[in-house]
Amino acid sequence: MQWKNTSTRYGHVSLLIHWLVAITVYGMFALGLWMVSLGYYDSWYHQAPEIHKSIGIILFIVMLFRVIWRFISPPPKPLPSYSRVTKISAAIVQILIYILLFSILISGYLISTADGQAINVFDWFSIPAIFTGQAAQADTAGEIHLYLAWSVVLLSVLHALAAFKHHFFDADFTLKRILGFNPNK
Repeated sequence: MQWKNTSTRYGHVSLLIHWLVAITVYGMFALGLWMVSLGYYDSWYHQAPEIHKSIGIILFIVMLFRVIWRFISPPPKPLPSYSRVTKISAAIVQILIYILLFSILISGYLISTADGQAINVFDWFSIPAIFTGQAAQADTAGEIHLYLAWSVVLLSVLHALAAFKHHFFDADFTLKRILGFNPNK
């Protein structure tokens, strides 16, 4: 089993983190959209936000690990067939996705702690409220959170479409590589 990345292939840890984060982000996006449509007397009105917050904190921890892991196990080198523009645009999109994800998680924290209450993560541990008492903190952070969430979803769709373009039009190994296939087979 190949845990770390090589110069040509993603390791199992990177693949697991990539797909776990992708599925979680889309799940959180759907949960967030559903949550804001709930009425006060709906039985999920209080439960759904608690689940959303808890998953968000865990996702933040996973994302911190992901950044550290990228230094421990650098990603494979770009394919030789990539143009300079492709290499630069791929790097920019990856950096933007990281920035957007961390910004979403931080804005979610600011929404959740605006009232001074800690975030209880599945009754395992709590994250204290550090920044509180700012005028309209929850509303401002909430609006930013929504725009950032839509941005990361749209950018990740473009990211996926680029992988499909590489697979179907360029006939290169880009998509297969992130799906865990061995380039030597």
